[in-house]
Amino acid sequence: MNESLQPKGRSLYLEIGGEEAIRRLVEIFYDIVEQDEDAAPLHVLHLRGHGVAHSREEQFNYLCGFFGGPSYYVQKHGHSRLKEIHEHVEIGPELRDLWLKCMQRAVEKAGIADRFRPLLMRHFGFAAETTRNRD
Repeated sequence: MNESLQPKGRSLYLEIGGEEAIRRLVEIFYDIVEQDEDAAPLHVLHLRGHGVAHSREEQFNYLCGFFGGPSYYVQKHGHSRLKEIHEHVEIGPELRDLWLKCMQRAVEKAGIADRFRPLLMRHFGFAAETTRNRD
């Protein structure tokens, strides 16, 4: 079966474990951002914005809908256009790649089934490139 095709009626959101899995992934991701020296540039960006606690909640809301679950982010903000959401942040290839590296680590630590990890990372790769607004 083509890995990019999701079974009819089953979203990736449900396949990976729903809200509980998304919450765990987001918490692990932001723990990495806050605690890992290598992730310091991402941490600084979040501190300049609304803070990490705000980002944890917004990313949870976004990812639920992004993976086919409840559209909390859209309900709150009216859209989920990543380019617009991140237009106030200068994101070049280095930050994009750092974000992806941290997310890869979070996906590996979050207990998500191995068979879904490559698909998740393809989705995250697309999302990260969409947010890039600098060369």
